[in-house]
Amino acid sequence: MKTTLCRIAGTPLTKVVDFGRQPLGNGFLEPHQFSGEYFFPMEVGFSEDSMMFQLIEQPDPEKMFHDHYAFYSSTSNYMARHFKEFADQVLRSGYLVKDDPFIVELGCNDGIMLKNFASQNLRHLGIEPSLNVAREANKHGVRTCSEFFTEQLAESIVAEHGQADAFLAANVMCHIPDISGVVRGIKKLLKPTGVVMFEDPYLGEVVAKTSYDQIYDEHVFLFSALSIRYLFALHEMELIDVQPQTTHGGSMRYVLAHRGAYPVGDSVVRLVAGEQEQGLDRLATFESFRVSVEESRTKLVSLLRDLKARGKKVAGYGATSKSTTILNYCGIGPDLIAYISDTTPIKQGKCTPGMHIPVVPYQTFKEDPPDYAVLFAWNHAEEIMAKERDFMAAGGKWIVHVPEVRVL
Repeated sequence: MKTTLCRIAGTPLTKVVDFGRQPLGNGFLEPHQFSGEYFFPMEVGFSEDSMMFQLIEQPDPEKMFHDHYAFYSSTSNYMARHFKEFADQVLRSGYLVKDDPFIVELGCNDGIMLKNFASQNLRHLGIEPSLNVAREANKHGVRTCSEFFTEQLAESIVAEHGQADAFLAANVMCHIPDISGVVRGIKKLLKPTGVVMFEDPYLGEVVAKTSYDQIYDEHVFLFSALSIRYLFALHEMELIDVQPQTTHGGSMRYVLAHRGAYPVGDSVVRLVAGEQEQGLDRLATFESFRVSVEESRTKLVSLLRDLKARGKKVAGYGATSKSTTILNYCGIGPDLIAYISDTTPIKQGKCTPGMHIPVVPYQTFKEDPPDYAVLFAWNHAEEIMAKERDFMAAGGKWIVHVPEVRVL
């Protein structure tokens, strides 16, 4: 699905970065599947009208979210803690009615957040288009339907359950090309006093850190407060609070409501002013970002080639969707990275999308450690460093590319 127009404003997009031919970020595959692998041209554009940073072309959602989708949130203890804190904040927020509140989560994955409401016998509904993870959520006692969220689904939910007090999402809204359709559905689903609370990787952090690996097939948008405020204002809703998060290398939690339902908080005023100062409303900022991305690629490839020339063994740590962008944009294959260690069973024994580096169980990293490990899961660096003290004590070194390419 390609567009030359902004998905929000409907006016022409300006292309800012071309990442070349890219596979599906989560499309881990076996050797017999190499010949039929799907690729698409990954370019990102910016609209000065909506201030929205977005993919120009995105694969069909059914290609990305399906019955063998390879990401389960509950595999990370850190994320389990984060989503419990998110749920606790919703419960403390004062936005839920005291009698029989109803909470809906879009993209609930395996139920990692909603189980905190289910355990308190609160009415809830998870919406998860990937059938395999929706089944996991239902197994955990989280009521989940496996569908894509539309206005029609919102109407059927209201007919069956009534309107919602809270509509939650985490690392989901940025995946949806028809985001305007989702907002129309939210508007119908929410009570007059209801709120939307969602978080996604934050554009301001991506630009500041040159963390271009946040751009891949699933992330059709990277949001800012400016672009979210513009989008929801088109549907008579407004941004009332923003809360920075450390997850995914820098995310933002947005709180929105029907226009006039609640006052706009100082946090929104401050963040909008900061974004204007950073230049997130100007094309020139993203042209500078492209230069930084190209420089990062040059430095990373140069470092890996130098280590290879010196006979050093390099492996990757964390077979992430984000790593797919780096590997394919930089042209890094098994000649430079021997393997990537990952704890997700569904990825083990497969190869990385596009560049076909073997993905091995974590035990391989312990038994056959490299001299250098590229930390693709850099957003979990604190958790990983605490776990891998033995690797470092034995002389193992980490390579990171955010906010700059360097050896730790």
